[in-house]
Amino acid sequence: MALIQKPRSRFLKIQCTDCGSEQVIFGCPATVVKCITCGKTIAEPRASKGLIKSKILEVLE
Repeated sequence: MALIQKPRSRFLKIQCTDCGSEQVIFGCPATVVKCITCGKTIAEPRASKGLIKSKILEVLE
């Protein structure tokens, strides 16, 4: 019986600190992620996980 590992990456529901809009982003972004409404940078790529610059509301699994 082979065991399948659970993925370490997750999707995050975040809220922009400037305009308050909510959106779902990937926890390990490959590019800079900007707010859909106001255009503020809310996440930046890093070595293994992203640097989240806004409020995390929920971790989606």
